Amino acid sequence: MTCLVARTAPGQVRTLVQLRLAEWGLVGLVGDLTLIASELVTNAVEHTRDDREIRVRFTREPGAVLLAVWDSSDARPVRKRPVGGVARDAAPDAEALNPGHEDGTGGRGLAIVEALSTEWGVTRTDPVGKWVWSRVADGVRG
Repeated sequence: MTCLVARTAPGQVRTLVQLRLAEWGLVGLVGDLTLIASELVTNAVEHTRDDREIRVRFTREPGAVLLAVWDSSDARPVRKRPVGGVARDAAPDAEALNPGHEDGTGGRGLAIVEALSTEWGVTRTDPVGKWVWSRVADGVRG
């Protein structure tokens, strides 16, 4: 599936993932895989180049499902460390609603992808771009 980059792309892909998992009889994976899809597609939308296109592959394999998202950026994704602290340490941030405000909490999506995936990785493509992929075991013998 090829998507033009839009802020609605993550929601569209989540819906398609839910429908396909239902079709495959794997509704138990919906929560994890829709979250993984959200993270990977959001990253692709954020980092794609001017061609404004991303690609999504979602396939069933023996014993697993594979979700892969392509974007035209050559930059390798960076997994940030979890933010320390507890909820009582949080204070209101008056700047949080200003466009472009960076509060330091972004960029944690790959940690989520890693936690929910059986395995994940990045595969570069020529002449530009990369696939970021996640494989999740489906618990069904292929």
